[in-house]
Amino acid sequence: MTIAHLRIIALLATMVTAGCQNRSQPVASSSGPTNIPPAKPTPATPAANTVTDQWLGKWIGPEGTYLVLSKNGDKYAVEINSLDGPATYEGTSAGDHIEFQRSGQIESIHAGTGQDTGMKWLLEKKNCLIIRTGEGFCRD
Repeated sequence: MTIAHLRIIALLATMVTAGCQNRSQPVASSSGPTNIPPAKPTPATPAANTVTDQWLGKWIGPEGTYLVLSKNGDKYAVEINSLDGPATYEGTSAGDHIEFQRSGQIESIHAGTGQDTGMKWLLEKKNCLIIRTGEGFCRD
């Protein structure tokens, strides 16, 4: 190896080492200490509810009915297209289910099977969301 090669390797090693330094600490230079303020901690974002967030999207029921779940911040938009037509509600995660208010009643969306829906059209399905017996929606 030539001296030029050794200088290039030394320069690259210095650059790699510098890239691995903790940047939140002030770095002293040969010209004296610097006045770099410490990095401000960023506030933690709310943890996603991994159970109910997996339900986002469209779920199909019988006879043209469906359920669509979307999320805005920590709230869910619950769109239900029933035989009476579509309606949208605001829902919140409550652990392993989503709660929303419909017609003055607190309703709950939870996971289950087609058999749990109590609906003959969905009996063979394995991945379903249920609001109550007789009101369920599934994905294949």
